[in-house]
Amino acid sequence: MTITPKKTSSLSIKQKAKATPEGQEVLKRLKEVRGDHQIAVGLSGGVDSSLTAALLVEAGWKVEGITLWLMSGKGSCCTDGLIDAAGICKQLQISHHIIDARENFKKEIIESVVSGYEEGITPLPCSKCNRFVKFSPMLEWSHKNLGLDRIATGHYARIRYFQEDTSKADNPKQIIKRHQLLRGLDEDKDQSYFLYDLSQEVLEKVVFPLGELKKSDTRKEASRLNLRTATKPESQDLCLAEHHGSMKAFLDNYLPPKKGEIILKNGQVLGHHDGIEHFTIGQRKGLGIAWKEPLHVIEIESSTNRVIVAPRSEASRKDCLVGEINWVSIEPPKKEIEVEVQLRYRSKPVLATLAPLEPSLKDIENKRPYRCNLTFQLEQFSITPGQAAVFYEGEVLLGGGIIEKK
Repeated sequence: MTITPKKTSSLSIKQKAKATPEGQEVLKRLKEVRGDHQIAVGLSGGVDSSLTAALLVEAGWKVEGITLWLMSGKGSCCTDGLIDAAGICKQLQISHHIIDARENFKKEIIESVVSGYEEGITPLPCSKCNRFVKFSPMLEWSHKNLGLDRIATGHYARIRYFQEDTSKADNPKQIIKRHQLLRGLDEDKDQSYFLYDLSQEVLEKVVFPLGELKKSDTRKEASRLNLRTATKPESQDLCLAEHHGSMKAFLDNYLPPKKGEIILKNGQVLGHHDGIEHFTIGQRKGLGIAWKEPLHVIEIESSTNRVIVAPRSEASRKDCLVGEINWVSIEPPKKEIEVEVQLRYRSKPVLATLAPLEPSLKDIENKRPYRCNLTFQLEQFSITPGQAAVFYEGEVLLGGGIIEKK
């Protein structure tokens, strides 16, 4: 569905107050981007994507808004997001296109998340959604229906294109014939972790206008432009949890209760549960058991429907396997390399040695052949199968993959 607003002279963001110094720098960079300045902007209805579209318009780009309809009902990926995205397009006087992606979202995300929890892992749907539901499908749709070969989103990350002058790069050897994915400058908002699975073909066609802004700058610029989403609160939950009220409610909607045991490593039964899907590695609260010291989940056995717990001192590991690796900013290494590893979105990077491994038959069949073993300099608490391990060298995201069960 496409909505094209009537052109009026009542609103022009170019007539608003002068941009902040940070905003001026973004506008300058956007004007200097090589190639055709025509682009589709993925609009979620939040302030980040709204400002992305507004800055591109202000910089003189021809902009079309597109919104993926992922789920029916309330939430940022649902009706609420569609309404705010449509409002922003009307305010900016750009066309708004709604793409019904519900079936693809159900197949690629909902079904894989549910099956993952059934297997006793804690899936990370966001990176998979970015790869299989958002970026590539948006590019394909925009090319086919709008004749546009670039998209922009409101992610806090940066791209260093290999055609650019790399004389000031810390390690120029890394960037020969590769687009590099970099952390966003706002350390508290950096979202590169969720983008590790994007391909080189996608990175070539993506623009991240907010990558060098802090979130506070985004709010200031959105207020300057009087955007309707300028003060809209950020969503704090995964979209599946937000849509259903909680992650437990989402899982209960798909998985029936299945009673099992909560045990110590020696097999001693401490209590019972209604489903392994309600537990994750490292979890301490909400176990429903009493013991002489705090206990954490250290293993989830899908075959026996058991949750294994232990004191925190027994919940750390020195290494882990990582599969389905996507190498982003460097060629796949053939020997051991030292990396900084981020094991969760909000966790700090830790030092580790990455040793490439031969792919399994399943890896080859799935066309995701890169696997490795990570050996950490210090033992790490709560290494969670299903979550992403993302590898960095300073600000450069080298690659990343999914933590596997040993």
